[in-house]
Amino acid sequence: MKVVSYNLRKHRAVNELAALDERYSPDLICLQECDTNDLPQHIGHLELASSTSGNRLGLAVYYRPDRYEFRIVRSFALKKSLHDHLLRPAHERLVGVRLLDLEHDREVVVASFHAAPLTALNSLRRHQIKSALAQLQILGPNLPTLMVGDYNYPVFKDNLAEKVREVGYELTLSDASTYTRYKFFRGHFDLATSVGLDIRRVETLPRGSSDHLPILVDADYAGAVVQPEDVVI
Repeated sequence: MKVVSYNLRKHRAVNELAALDERYSPDLICLQECDTNDLPQHIGHLELASSTSGNRLGLAVYYRPDRYEFRIVRSFALKKSLHDHLLRPAHERLVGVRLLDLEHDREVVVASFHAAPLTALNSLRRHQIKSALAQLQILGPNLPTLMVGDYNYPVFKDNLAEKVREVGYELTLSDASTYTRYKFFRGHFDLATSVGLDIRRVETLPRGSSDHLPILVDADYAGAVVQPEDVVI
């Protein structure tokens, strides 16, 4: 399973998506900061599963209909930061899709996630990650799950990875930095959290017109899926 995650920087990189599909042939594409009123129904071989509706700049998930059968989709509002309360940029920060993998005859959950901006504290983002994982457990109990997106977590990622492992998930960084807009905050912002999957590689793709670089997650199904513990991060 190959999944691209890309923060479009207020939709400006939307015209790059067809080229990403052509070059990397992903099974799914997860987007952040996309104009949900201006998304095509199809991108190359991919079809739009769903996008958020509570805010114009939101999230979306595309999938290959020849590989997956659409089952359920849910969008979720997470705890708001002060920035959210004042400027109302994002009501929904998670969209999860439950799919049937036709090749392997098993279900899987894939989600696009966008954490609170850098003006918020890491503790708030940890709360959002906790809530997001809990919602995805409800969407697909005991299913392999992959949540990708912009975590906006510039420092102390080792601590975050440890907290995630304590509840049965794995946090995976890509092979190179994904954010370079501000010198102080350069680093890995675009991450993958998973359970029931073996992450073979997370590759940072070449820069486009966004301040985030897209990532490509290459994952296989693991053995028996173990129910994660109650999520407390």
